[in-house]
This record gives sequence, C-alpha cells and structure tokens, in this order.
Amino acid sequence: MKTAGALTANLIDVAQEARQLEQQGADIASSLELGHDPLMQLAVAATGTEKIQLMTSIAVAFARSPMTLALSAHDVNALSGGRLILGIGSQIKPHIEKRYSMPWSKPAARMREYIMALKAIWACWYEGTPLDFRGEFYTHTLMTPMFTPTDVESGAPPVFAAAVGPLMTENAAEVADGILLHAFTTEEYLRSVTLPAVQAGLAKSGRSRDQLQIVAAPFFVTGDTQEEFDRVKLAAQNQIAFYASTPAYRGVLDSIGYGELQPELNRLSKAGQWAEMGQRIDDTLLDKLALVGEPGEISRKLAQRYGDIFDICSASVFTGEGYSAGLFSRPIARAIKAV
Repeated sequence: MKTAGALTANLIDVAQEARQLEQQGADIASSLELGHDPLMQLAVAATGTEKIQLMTSIAVAFARSPMTLALSAHDVNALSGGRLILGIGSQIKPHIEKRYSMPWSKPAARMREYIMALKAIWACWYEGTPLDFRGEFYTHTLMTPMFTPTDVESGAPPVFAAAVGPLMTENAAEVADGILLHAFTTEEYLRSVTLPAVQAGLAKSGRSRDQLQIVAAPFFVTGDTQEEFDRVKLAAQNQIAFYASTPAYRGVLDSIGYGELQPELNRLSKAGQWAEMGQRIDDTLLDKLALVGEPGEISRKLAQRYGDIFDICSASVFTGEGYSAGLFSRPIARAIKAV
C-alpha cells in the first residue's frame, strides 16, 4: 500500500515541505484546495522534488471549466516530468453557487462528463485527435495550434475523482483512473455501498479492479504519550461529528446503526454547539470511524478492515488545529507500508 502525506505550508515553504516528505519516504505529496490553489502548490513542490508523485486532493472541478483545468494540470504534469495525479471533486451546492458563482446541477452526471471532457482535450493535445466533445454540460469543439501545448512528452495525468454516494462512485469507477474516498466512512459502508458501485462502474467500462486506484485518508487516533493520544482523539471526535451532521453523509452512519445521530448533530451544529457535538462520538462509534491504537495495532486493523480495498493511504494525523495541522507520521507510514 502506498503512502501519501499532505502539503500544509504556504507557497513560500511548500517546496521544502514536499522535499521533506520525499526524504521521509512518502510516495505521494497531496495538496488541498483551501487557502491556496492546489495546482499552484504542486507546481512549486515539483521544483523542490525529484521522484515523489504529486496529487491534488482535491481541486474543485466545478469551480473551473474542463479546458481551464486541463491546461493547469498539463503545466504541472509537464513541469514535474509526469508526476501529477489530478484529483478532483464536486464540492457541494452552496460553495459552487455562492462562493464560486458557478452552475450546479446533477453532480454525478456532471462529474462523469467533466472527466470525459478532460480526456478528450488531452487526446487532442497529446494524440492529435480532433477536438469534438459535445455533452449535456460541457462542449469543447475549438482548438487551434496557437493554444495547443507543445511540451507533451509526459502525456496526460491520471484523473482521480472524489466520491461518497453510490452514483458518484459508479460514474467515477467508469471513467476515472482512481477514486478518492472521504475520511468519513466505515468498513461496512465501503463493502455494502462503495465496492458494489465500483464494480458496476468498472463493468460499464470493461475494466478490472486492478485498473482503478482507491485512495483513502482515514482518521488515525494514536500518540506517543497519553496527552498526545487524548488530543488527537478529541480532534477526531470533533471532526467526525462535523461530518456526521451533514445529511448527505447519513448513509455512512446508517451502515453501522447510528443513523438517528445525524439529525441530532445537525440540530446542534445549527445552534453552534460544536463542543457538545464531539461528545456524541463515543468510543464505540469512534472505533468504527477511525483506526485507534498504537501503530502496530493500527497496522493490524488497517489490514483486517481495508487491506483488500485501499491502494493508497494517507499517513497524516489530524490534530485539530485546522486542516493545516495534518502531520505526516512515519510510524503510521510504516504501518501502512506493512499492509
């Protein structure tokens, strides 16, 4: 199983951080679309590294046209010598419409078409195929030599799509090269909902499971001291409670018999009772939604629950001080590589 570490630094420091991840043995350095453009982060990271793969986890697809993203991804892939993995996600309706001022409709169908449009654009650039993509949401039929990249030696990067629900998962498995799983999930949900959707999508494309990469970023609850363990545990409980309050994620809680907790957490979130929300995540529920224990115990749990599912796994530990607190853990990385 490959390991990934999150890039958390500002642009001025991100090359050094990526170099450190490479030296620590991480297979992939991933960037998130938070306070910086994730592809800009990876462009800077490429200049400070030699072999580590670079992955957006994620870039918000619907905030950009396929042509815009195709060009940005091309530049990072060419700059890095073919090391880019383009991870994309839909975000949610309020962000797309109110933050990005972009259209939202039929997200699963739109994402499927978006990926197909990307690949059609790249086929034009790298293989000389005439650009003639006509879909329900996107149309790309014009490409002249002036706007065609010439540094095409690295070819097209693989596209991974974030997916939670069965329809998004099925569509991603049909047309993408990989799937980015949400941290908020359970073994039961993956086996009862995600994997059947993956198989349905693969069947549509005529591909086998080994032609699709599955990327995970589970919550790890561990620590070298009791104080550190307690701090990480509290951070995980609070973040899990935030995700669990979202109606779209209720299916994950339903998979383990906790579905009725979702509306309660949603009510608390609307009342601003964030601390009380985390207290609702008891140890039994936490153990279902996170990998809890010493690194050796985590390795065993990871192998038992997900060893036949995950191909790539984040080795970052969330400590609760914002997303930038995701830290690459070498003990966790060793535990992942042992699986």
